[in-house]
Amino acid sequence: MKKWTRYHSSVCDEKYDAIIIGSGIGGLCAAALLGIEGKRVLVLEKHFKIGGWTHTFKRRDFEWDVGIHYIGQVNQLHSPVRKLFDIISDGHLKWSQMDDNYDRIIFPDKSYDFVAPRERFIENLVSYFPKEELAILKYMDLLDLVAKSSRPFFSQKALAGILDTISYPFMTRKFFKYSDKTTLDVLTSLTNNKKLIGVLTGQWGDYGLPPSRSSFAMHAFVARHYLNGGNYPTGTSRKIGETISDLIEKNGGSLYVNAPVRSIEINRGRATGVIMENNEIISAKTIISNAGVFNTVNRLLNHNKSTSMLSNQIHKVQQTKSYVCLHLGLNKSAKDLGIKNTNLWIYPDYDHDKVVQNFIDNPESDFPVVYVSFPSAKDESWNKKNPNKATMEAITLSRMSWYKKWEHLNWKKRGMDYEEDKEQLSKRILNVVQKQVGGLRENIDYQELSTPLTVRDLANYTRGEMYGIDHSPERFRQRWLRPQSSIKNLYFVGQDITTVGVSSALFSGLLTASAVLGKNLSKLLRN
Repeated sequence: MKKWTRYHSSVCDEKYDAIIIGSGIGGLCAAALLGIEGKRVLVLEKHFKIGGWTHTFKRRDFEWDVGIHYIGQVNQLHSPVRKLFDIISDGHLKWSQMDDNYDRIIFPDKSYDFVAPRERFIENLVSYFPKEELAILKYMDLLDLVAKSSRPFFSQKALAGILDTISYPFMTRKFFKYSDKTTLDVLTSLTNNKKLIGVLTGQWGDYGLPPSRSSFAMHAFVARHYLNGGNYPTGTSRKIGETISDLIEKNGGSLYVNAPVRSIEINRGRATGVIMENNEIISAKTIISNAGVFNTVNRLLNHNKSTSMLSNQIHKVQQTKSYVCLHLGLNKSAKDLGIKNTNLWIYPDYDHDKVVQNFIDNPESDFPVVYVSFPSAKDESWNKKNPNKATMEAITLSRMSWYKKWEHLNWKKRGMDYEEDKEQLSKRILNVVQKQVGGLRENIDYQELSTPLTVRDLANYTRGEMYGIDHSPERFRQRWLRPQSSIKNLYFVGQDITTVGVSSALFSGLLTASAVLGKNLSKLLRN
């Protein structure tokens, strides 16, 4: 495991072309690409590890990811996702391929397998719903149309000035045909089969909004992304940050942990540097925030005339829902426990919107979803390093308001009632999982539950959310969600300017680096 360098005052004496606040995948990608282009970059991370949602944590002999559960398309050597990962990791990031059955959608009466590749996915789905073949084929065509229309939509985000003004209507029009509609609206136009709709939207947890609230474009991105299977970083997800940081350092860049930025320095309407929590100032021509737009606007910018436009814009979007995650360490290997690497999506009903609302109204009702991932089964190198051990994660929705009475208390110091609440919630989650995966309880060696407060304190997401901004139809109409902010020399990077997910955040780094340089870096992917 790579050891990270703590921030120290001598950093202020160095000269950098660009400062990146936060070390999520978008920020790391932007830093790596700027370094390849000859720019000296500085990455400042508040946490004690680099990687954002790609880092891992260890307890005893176990290691869990905190945000990566599977990634699509990297098993295809010539896909843009794989090419970009190879460029910024210098080819050192390796991938383990999951079984063809990458997702299982589970309802009380029946389970449905999502199987790669695309042809088998269609064949399998038609076998479940033979009378809906035409609707299924139309649905698959729509996924492709969304993907095709999204390329100019996202490319346009890197443009500036007159090019942006002229091109915007033409490069976005086709995409808005799909993004303006909800997932439910589109699917009900194809079929009235509620079970089929429930199955097709069985991955809604990957983007955090049920069918009646999510943009169909967001649904299409996720569904299409995995059609050729799922993959997992070999050596756990921390290898992403470790391999990319190696290239950044190789090209003269620096990365520091325990480096909290208090604010972005603005002089005469321009970003000129960052002010650390210890009041030290580091200057650079370009400032890139990977802290998320809410954190950037509400925490890092002093509200004055030059920042007022962003302050007004932030009220037009909403943060996604909070979540809890139960991490289990098991004292047998995944093979011995009969655990596959297929993700499980466990639902109490086909009507996702109904069960979400029921849970919000009454947190004692059925969980609207329990997502189960087995990271040790996905990583082909795990058993060599960790024999007779396995890990599991189970995630479900939550709300920060449910933890209000503990929000003022520090991590690990929230008292017995907080721990008892977590224990009861862990038992409830385990009861759901145990019905699908036998033999868990008697083989649990370690367990830990993260709550929205955990996420707030360790990932700096104020509501304990994972996915940044809600992926509603309205979100895609926010023209200001782009690399170049309304403040000169201040740029955004990360999932908020593209969409949710590691691959999407990765490409935000490409867009932001292109905007900073005034150069189309997507040409790198054509080699």
